[in-house]
Amino acid sequence: MEQRVSFITLAVAEVARSREFYVDGLGWHPEVFVPGEVLMIRVGEKLVLSLWSQEGFEAEVGPIRRGEGIPPITLAHNVATEAEVDEILDLAASIGGDPVVAAETREWGGYTGYFADPDGFRWEIATNPGEIGRLVLP
Repeated sequence: MEQRVSFITLAVAEVARSREFYVDGLGWHPEVFVPGEVLMIRVGEKLVLSLWSQEGFEAEVGPIRRGEGIPPITLAHNVATEAEVDEILDLAASIGGDPVVAAETREWGGYTGYFADPDGFRWEIATNPGEIGRLVLP
């Protein structure tokens, strides 16, 4: 098996609300949008973020775990500067993204903060020092 990821699929409560957030709010461009079913957005070379209705997700994959706490996943968007981190966190907050953790300099040398999308999925906006940080930038 090749070492790569093709799709990241998140089960969402309302596909239309996710479209408002990601497409109308963040300005991302959909590749596929089927109202009430799925929104697919190319987020990298050969990488798609698929926001799938919970009903469709459960019908194919199985029951979703429900309960207290956050979904057990974070997504990261890395940028080159601390100013870009702050700008994106401000944009997310302005369109209804819950500002979960303000940006700060981390012990390991990066500068990161978090927001939550309408379904509570946490997005880390970050600068990372060193080679790993350069690896993920366009």
